[in-house]
Amino acid sequence: MVSFLFYLTITLFIIVCLFMILLILIQKGRGGGLASAFGGAGGNTAFGSKTGDVLTWATSVVFGVFLVLAVALNLFANARHDADTATAKATTQQSVPGPGPLNDPVTPDPVLPTSPPPKAPTTNP
Repeated sequence: MVSFLFYLTITLFIIVCLFMILLILIQKGRGGGLASAFGGAGGNTAFGSKTGDVLTWATSVVFGVFLVLAVALNLFANARHDADTATAKATTQQSVPGPGPLNDPVTPDPVLPTSPPPKAPTTNP
């Protein structure tokens, strides 16, 4: 169930992100900014002269939905991670065999003495 909510939330989050990008891009610039740097004239808008108020309000609402979805996505991702971790711990504990003859501690091999390294030949001048 957590996995379904996670994928549903991430899909909605991506849709809201794309919608918010488009909504911000169609807004009229508030001043010189980047629009006038590229020679754009902000006098004519596609939706009339009152679009600034409507688009500002819509952007605020979409941003609120964006924040709620971001928090929900974080919660679902944490719950999914916790569930995956609990499942991994349960399978690890089940796969570890109990004490028995195969699980006795292994004694290390004795260290055999090695011969000293050969000495480099010396030359007398």
